[in-house]
Amino acid sequence: MNRILKTAVMVILMLIGFSSVTLAVRIKDIAEIQGVRSNQLIGYGLVVGLNGTGDDQKIMPTIQSVATMLTRMGVFTRADVNKIKVSNVAAVIVTAEMPPFSKLGTKIDVTVSSLGNAKNLAGGILLMTPLKGVDSKIYALAQGAVMTGGFSFAGKAASVQKNHPTTGSIPNGAVVEKEIPNNFSKKVVISLLLKNPDFTTAARVSRVLNQNLGGKFATAKDGGVIQLNIPTHYKERKVEFLAAIERFDVVPDQRAKIVINERTGTIIIGENVRISTVAISHGSLSITIRESGQVSQPSAFSQGGQTTVVPQSDITAKEEKVRLQVVPEGVRINEVVQALNVLGVTPRDLMAILQAIKKAGALQAELELM
Repeated sequence: MNRILKTAVMVILMLIGFSSVTLAVRIKDIAEIQGVRSNQLIGYGLVVGLNGTGDDQKIMPTIQSVATMLTRMGVFTRADVNKIKVSNVAAVIVTAEMPPFSKLGTKIDVTVSSLGNAKNLAGGILLMTPLKGVDSKIYALAQGAVMTGGFSFAGKAASVQKNHPTTGSIPNGAVVEKEIPNNFSKKVVISLLLKNPDFTTAARVSRVLNQNLGGKFATAKDGGVIQLNIPTHYKERKVEFLAAIERFDVVPDQRAKIVINERTGTIIIGENVRISTVAISHGSLSITIRESGQVSQPSAFSQGGQTTVVPQSDITAKEEKVRLQVVPEGVRINEVVQALNVLGVTPRDLMAILQAIKKAGALQAELELM
């Protein structure tokens, strides 16, 4: 497994390193328009119709919610609350993301998550649930059959489970009942927000916009915001204007960075990573312990003799022979990988080497540990 992971990481890094052409990307992919964003919605509801996999009698919010619902429907009064059985009911939290420019009647997806100790939401139906925004106003209503994409079955001595059956989704399960107001059509100045703020990228975006629009319309306010004045002939055609500038190509800049995920052994090295002159030697002491048993058999005529097993340990220690590898100053990433590959390092070894180089002050890049 380590050999496969090592090969994969080295191939990816060398492909990145040998790539000498920096590709341009669309402004649409690196920036977004200020004010044009989605909004988070949340609500509390009940999932019914479960096959005995709902909350148990210890979950009082579920019992109280069912009692309140039945009371409003005129089924019985609060005095009958102790008679309610909720094994087929589960209290859930419903969440959704309301896209920008959503209109009345727009359908959006919702996610349903168990709030109590329900074992499985498969086969359940979410009852009508109001979804509120951060201002506590209702913006959508959710209802429908819950899809979990998994299952959970249990017996007295064994159980089987696939995926996560206490969380499910309802595609197009909510209907927008209230629009979120916006003044997009009245704007005369638009701000573009870079997803990865960078002064060089902001300057390049501003320059590309001015070149293509034929005038001084864009100004980089800082490393993350480009202010854009709408040309006169686009005042009444803002959608066409934004559709046009989104297609302009820009070469984004990026910081030299190395990202390491020690849990998975993943290492990503950026294109601009450089190192100063440094000598690298990496080795380890390998100790192997083998246990074996030697049988002691008594003679045939001995009295009270007993067969015994005497454990024996065979211990060997081996220190790897490695060479001191000198990495010259200013080398590119592909040369760094080649130099480290000479040492026969694994991804785990490479993590230790990179951290040691950074500690020595020879790594001219940001080292980020996940």
